[in-house]
Amino acid sequence: MPLELFIALRYLKAERKGLFAVVTTLIGVAGVTVGVAALLTTLSVMNGFQTDIQRKIVGAQAHVTVLGLRSAADLAETEAKIKADPDTAALAPFALGQAILTVRDRSIGVVLKGVEPAREFAVNDLAAKLVSGSWDGIGEGKTPGIVLGVELADHLGVEKGDEVVLVSPKSVATPLGLLPKMQRFRVAGTLKTGYYEYDSATAWTGLPAAAKFLGVDAGASGVGVRLKDLGRADAAAQRLRVSLGLTKLVRTYAQMNTTLFAALKLEKTVMFIILTLITLVASLGIASTLILRSVEKTRDIGLLKAMGAGPAMIRRIFLVEGFLIGSSGVLMGLGLGFILCWAIASFQIVELPADIYYLSRVPVDVRPSDVAAVAGMGLLLSLLATLYPSSRAAKADPVEAIHYG
Repeated sequence: MPLELFIALRYLKAERKGLFAVVTTLIGVAGVTVGVAALLTTLSVMNGFQTDIQRKIVGAQAHVTVLGLRSAADLAETEAKIKADPDTAALAPFALGQAILTVRDRSIGVVLKGVEPAREFAVNDLAAKLVSGSWDGIGEGKTPGIVLGVELADHLGVEKGDEVVLVSPKSVATPLGLLPKMQRFRVAGTLKTGYYEYDSATAWTGLPAAAKFLGVDAGASGVGVRLKDLGRADAAAQRLRVSLGLTKLVRTYAQMNTTLFAALKLEKTVMFIILTLITLVASLGIASTLILRSVEKTRDIGLLKAMGAGPAMIRRIFLVEGFLIGSSGVLMGLGLGFILCWAIASFQIVELPADIYYLSRVPVDVRPSDVAAVAGMGLLLSLLATLYPSSRAAKADPVEAIHYG
């Protein structure tokens, strides 16, 4: 065992003069424990919400979206190039545009998406999100079928079988002049993705009907792509940009929701910084403990120096002691954090309103990278807190330390 570690352990085990030093040590350890546990738990809960949101978004849209189609031939060529990419698992063309949905005396702006159900369900999870009705026959017949998000249907007060009117922002020329294009649709069903932005403002119908209504000459606005590995979305999108050329706009699911994911990332970063301050305050307690220890052990320091110990050795003794105190707090904090995460995930400690969050309990996602970052941050702050006390102890004069210690 290194001499510095042996002496540091002896100092920790030795009886103190009074209770104050014991209390400060316990406060330092407890502060680091609470700070590390709070930080790990908070990050894991935020990861849980981010993962849940990502799952809902990916369940409602493709991993990668390709836009900018110019003609039917361009659509066929684009699909062929996408199929040739090694990461492509499935693809589906779609027509996308904005419209005004009107029923009785209510109107609301919506995003209209035309799909081919059989191919669309290979790209996302919409088939399993249907709450009522059926996807059969959407976009077909004199009055094409349409599927609405549950929040949108509730807002308009419509159910399966009701008729709604879609008004296109593009005008059409008539003998009476330019008039807005209007078409009746029959509500074929409602679906719930769990993501409010989709459920409150999106309507789905058949691809031919949507393309005709929106005036999409190519027969589709873009192509949705499902990848074999979601984690390779950025790499796959970059390859598609190269193979498809500058005329096509290629976006990943994260880029299609840039504002949301940027806000989540910023929030997590800010919370990490704020909660790190708890551990910083605790590390100041470690510093005060070591300063008190250096005062108590003044005579011991003088004797060690008289026996040949240099300032570097004295410095290492207090660095090791501070590291032992800090690492104890970090290890207990990680253990407490894991217990809290398990309890939050297993028991309904916090009940969430399901109609708002589409969740009944708080989601938790403990990531190894966060565990490493929290542990590293705790140990780093603990070591930084030992720099001044160890330097102060190393500067002690051996004669004065023995005489006045």
